[in-house]
Amino acid sequence: MTNPPFKPYDGLLVVSLEQAVAAPLASCHFAEGGARVIKIERDSGDFARKYDKAVKGEASYFVWANHGKESLCLNIKDPTDAALLHDILKTADVFIQNLAPGAISRAGFGENTLRARYPTLITCDISGYGDSPEMQDMKAYDFLVQCESGLVAVNGAPGHPGRIGVSVCDIGAGMNAVIGIQKALIARGITGKGSAVKVSLFDTAADWMTVPLMHAQYGGKAPEPVGLHHPSIAPYGGFETSDGEMLAISIQNEREWVRLCAEVFDNTEMASDPRYCDATARVAHRTELDREVSAVFKTYTRAELEQKLRAAAIAYGAVNSVHTFSTHAALRRTPVTLESGEQAELVASPVRHSFDADGPRFGAIPGLGAHSDAIRREFASETVPA
Repeated sequence: MTNPPFKPYDGLLVVSLEQAVAAPLASCHFAEGGARVIKIERDSGDFARKYDKAVKGEASYFVWANHGKESLCLNIKDPTDAALLHDILKTADVFIQNLAPGAISRAGFGENTLRARYPTLITCDISGYGDSPEMQDMKAYDFLVQCESGLVAVNGAPGHPGRIGVSVCDIGAGMNAVIGIQKALIARGITGKGSAVKVSLFDTAADWMTVPLMHAQYGGKAPEPVGLHHPSIAPYGGFETSDGEMLAISIQNEREWVRLCAEVFDNTEMASDPRYCDATARVAHRTELDREVSAVFKTYTRAELEQKLRAAAIAYGAVNSVHTFSTHAALRRTPVTLESGEQAELVASPVRHSFDADGPRFGAIPGLGAHSDAIRREFASETVPA
């Protein structure tokens, strides 16, 4: 008989008053690690449940970010439900929330109030724009934060700024919340006291924009959208092969440039051409260089060119569609049980540990309020209106 897999968060109770993406992703991380996660929803449910019907009739974002949780429907404005939440928080380790600014405090569950009442509790507030008074009334959807932070200004094609095609601000804020909560758990193990964690989508995006910001502030010019190219490296980007495929290359140093010219382009003189002899020159003459690279690529099929690039130890990658990515050799998947009882496959956890070599096993997707009755019975003996 084999031992059950080790779950580092086993015994932790995480309560999350959550919706959309950022907070659900954060709490889902703890569910994957063995914590009990109680997801609190309105009677109408987390609106992410209705984003789409892509996964056998269920919403892709919801399936991704909510497996392994218990769903409890509460109206925290109702005295009885508010008392129930307080009784749950008496034994909770972590409380996560991403309601609209000010809403959690108005309901009596602000972080200062909670930690005064429950000294070992770790609170995590996920907001759009942090504590900025000027931005308190702004809705902070992922796309809008991408715009406000300048992320779209450095993405897309020349003259056409573009949204990043996944909800990176939501995802990044969820990841930062996990990092912050883990630090707080370690701190509590040392001090015996809980603490507050605050994360915002805007701060997350701003952190990622550090390099473009420094270029603008100290270099006098911010990077502009360059599609698959790089503002300060060349050749860098995707080029079409003779069979209509596209391969991307990224030349990071002069040794690679010399090898590319000699072993892939069969043109040793190109490496010392004054237009291309160093990184600065290549960027200055990017248009001419890309034209020459493109001409070479079109003389080979994808398979032929991949063989030459690999033999020359040149960094390259296929510019894949999502459908092509779905069959990628490196793609790992994990099964999950949907609300309907059917099975689907999610991308496996990106983090692997030696104590859990096969990765976390995902729990089922909870139906709306599926655990409400059981949780209410569990805490009924203690629950009285505040």
